[in-house]
Amino acid sequence: MGARRVAVLSAGIGVTVILAGAATAAVVMNAGTGTPTPAASAARQTAEITRGDLVDTTSVDGTLTYAGERRVYAGAPGTVTAVAKEGATVTRGRALLKVDRKPLVLMYGTIPVYRTMRRGVVDGPDVRQLETNLKALGYGDDMTVDDEFTYATEQAVLDWQEDRGLPETGAVDAAQVAFLDGPVRVSAAEVEVGDAVAPGRRALTVTSTQRTVHVDLDTDRSSMARKGAAVTVELPGGRQVKGTVSSVGTVARSSGGDGAPGEDTDVTIDVEITLKSVKKVGKLDQAPVSVSMESERVKDVLSVPVEALLALAEGGYGVEVVEGGSSRYVAVETGAYGGGRVEISGEGLAAGLKVGVPAK
Repeated sequence: MGARRVAVLSAGIGVTVILAGAATAAVVMNAGTGTPTPAASAARQTAEITRGDLVDTTSVDGTLTYAGERRVYAGAPGTVTAVAKEGATVTRGRALLKVDRKPLVLMYGTIPVYRTMRRGVVDGPDVRQLETNLKALGYGDDMTVDDEFTYATEQAVLDWQEDRGLPETGAVDAAQVAFLDGPVRVSAAEVEVGDAVAPGRRALTVTSTQRTVHVDLDTDRSSMARKGAAVTVELPGGRQVKGTVSSVGTVARSSGGDGAPGEDTDVTIDVEITLKSVKKVGKLDQAPVSVSMESERVKDVLSVPVEALLALAEGGYGVEVVEGGSSRYVAVETGAYGGGRVEISGEGLAAGLKVGVPAK
């Protein structure tokens, strides 16, 4: 059926609505009253006018990965006799690698081993960190966890060294322990069995075990990235998972060129997103993803589904307000769009009223 025009009165104004086919209900005027009534064959659905915030989103590219990349260095000279495999998870008390069959053991903490800890050293938080780990591993029943390296600490160290096959010296240095924030996942092994290493040689690249999404966000869109903001991440295959912006970089970086005059470059900031559920991620290790971020929000407005809008022959838009067994057309002013809805304003419109939408 071709498009046709129907003249109706709305708030005392003559409005001509273009009706296309049966998707929109036809109306006719009662003679002498100007009151519209529905045609008997009208087939339509309705949606509600709602009041609330209207949010628009923009999709940006991101990468599914793991958070917190760190490097692990060899602490002793010798030959690599074992190294954790890429993709392996290493927890407290386990070896990251072995040099001359002596393990470099992972312990949890934020203070690196910057000195040899033994009886007689100056008290410090690194000692407390070591004692905390020894306790967690089941050593030092008589040891008090504090900043002092005591005789009880030494005995706990000796017991631990015996069990791990380390020289029983009662002292701990960087050849024996690497302190990292928590369990780690090996993302890259920089050495192989048989390689000769020296203190300071990079041996492993590790990350935390926490899944994250990284976005290189164009600086002209930086207002979309707010710490704590909710986002939606679309994974390969169309699966979606909710996330939260956990950190926003403050340093802009250039990419996309070598800086030659006249060459286009992208200027971005780093944005990290924490996923609320990792079950949907499955066994994906790294993957490109699409991140839907809030780009605009208008508060406390009336809105309807976009498909409720009707084009007016005179220009602009209107909606069909359905009340009981009758309907009327109202010209509206449109505002922001978002989430499949559009902000509207017009005389006599209120939250809770029903508007016509095309039948699905």
